Amino acid sequence: MRRTLVPILLLALALTAGAAAARQRNRDEDVARAALQRGEVLPIVRILALVGQHLPGDVIEVKLEERRDRLRYEIKVLTPEGRVRELQLDARDGAFIAIED
Repeated sequence: MRRTLVPILLLALALTAGAAAARQRNRDEDVARAALQRGEVLPIVRILALVGQHLPGDVIEVKLEERRDRLRYEIKVLTPEGRVRELQLDARDGAFIAIED
């Protein structure tokens, strides 16, 4: 009986963690959508058009993050040299913030 119970408990924990992660993603999407509708952030299409001006390469990930009461896009780019670098742009106006390795 005990051998059967442990895998079931582990599965239940994994499902609970997965459901919590899905709820967080949904909340993040709702926050981003609301900020866009209020005009607090540029649409992703406009941000992607700015990426190449600062960091050439292929965009592999985009996140909208809040830091110090300011929203910013964090864009991971695979450079032509094969390095993954992160470009940070102000979400409101697309202004350059930083490039990190």
